[in-house]
Amino acid sequence: MSEVPAPRPGCDDPSRAAVDTRAPGAGTSVQWTTMTDEQQRPGDRTDDVDRGAPQPQGWSRSGGPSRAQSRRLDPTTFPASGAWRPGDPVGDRQHVEIGALELEGGGQLPGVQVAYESWGTLNDRRDNAVLVLHALTGDSHVTGEAGPGHPTAGWWSEMVGPGAPIDTDRYYVVAPNVVGGCQGSTGPSSLAPDGAPWGSAFPIITVRDQVAAEIELSRSLGITSWALVVGASMGGLRALEWTLLGPEAGIEVESAAIIASAAQTPGDQIAWAHPQLTAIHADPRFRGGDYYDAADGDGPHVGLGIARSIAHTTYRSALEFDERFGRIPQGGDDPMHGGRFAVQSYLDHHASKLARRFDANSYVVLTESMLTHDLGRDRGGVTTALQSIRSRVLVVGVDTDRLFLPAESERIAREVPRAEPVRLLRSAYGHDGFLIEFDQLGPIVGEFLAGVHKRR
Repeated sequence: MSEVPAPRPGCDDPSRAAVDTRAPGAGTSVQWTTMTDEQQRPGDRTDDVDRGAPQPQGWSRSGGPSRAQSRRLDPTTFPASGAWRPGDPVGDRQHVEIGALELEGGGQLPGVQVAYESWGTLNDRRDNAVLVLHALTGDSHVTGEAGPGHPTAGWWSEMVGPGAPIDTDRYYVVAPNVVGGCQGSTGPSSLAPDGAPWGSAFPIITVRDQVAAEIELSRSLGITSWALVVGASMGGLRALEWTLLGPEAGIEVESAAIIASAAQTPGDQIAWAHPQLTAIHADPRFRGGDYYDAADGDGPHVGLGIARSIAHTTYRSALEFDERFGRIPQGGDDPMHGGRFAVQSYLDHHASKLARRFDANSYVVLTESMLTHDLGRDRGGVTTALQSIRSRVLVVGVDTDRLFLPAESERIAREVPRAEPVRLLRSAYGHDGFLIEFDQLGPIVGEFLAGVHKRR
């Protein structure tokens, strides 16, 4: 998920009027260096060229543009981790201690804390609660301004708030930070029982483990029924699990909205995740996951940035990249002389932003939890699991999504007994359409939630 939507590409977009216009939002905060051919070559390397032999006429090693354009992040001011830590500004976060969490894969995670934010008021009947679940690099700050404790503004402010589709004047809205994350809930950056950050010792967790923690949060808040559980992308995986785990735990899920998500992580997505995880593990500053005492600028920012660049490519669409950037160089850069294309600068920009505000270990832990997602595990298969859901279900896909394909949304809508026909957002933005196409998504979710209210 990318945290800042782009302007809509289209014929009325002034940025497309001239081919040399800087791409909106691209290349504004990333510091990259271009390594020369000599800088990349170890001193003891035996060159393929015999330096003592005569060279072809007109040729020199420094006489033309080099193909050695390996850029590396130079984040000298970046903290080793962008995780929220005790002592940092709390902002709008609240915290609940839920004790030990028994893990699906065996063992337990002791002393678990769940951070959350809430808006609105729980009514006397306690039947107006809505649970909003964030995506991979999101957090509990669904709506609100950036400020102390919140490095970015709310990621769904157009969807949640007074008078919004999820109306906080009517509903009590709760948004937890997922366990394994880095914004207040227990995760790899949290302190383990030995007093040091968990780091490499943090256990493998699954989507079901994350939902189990959210169930305990619900109990702490006195909520025995959710009018709506809504999530997109990774949040959609959890929302789907909620429809089964919630009722098993005695917490009713009256309805659920599954947006740009799937019942089972497909092989294509596992493949895309592999180079992302490899990039982080291969970064020498990752230190196997134990880097929290590293100085500013000495964390695994390069690996995390590369992972983000790969992921961000899957979050958007080929249509957007071609229409918005095409082959335009970045600013005055010349790709024939070591410069970047605008689309490369755009990916660098998002790499830098995430490396500054997120945590590499959490990226790994949460990505791996997504890869193991399978609603049908130990439930007789995906079809059987979907057919056992008793909640009313809204399923929304994005027509250009190449991360969670529309076919995955159609599968859920086809098998869940009380699911409405799948709704597709028409978007040039691919998977990130759920963060941008509010003119389409807002009415869909608002009407569905109003229907839940009328059926009571």
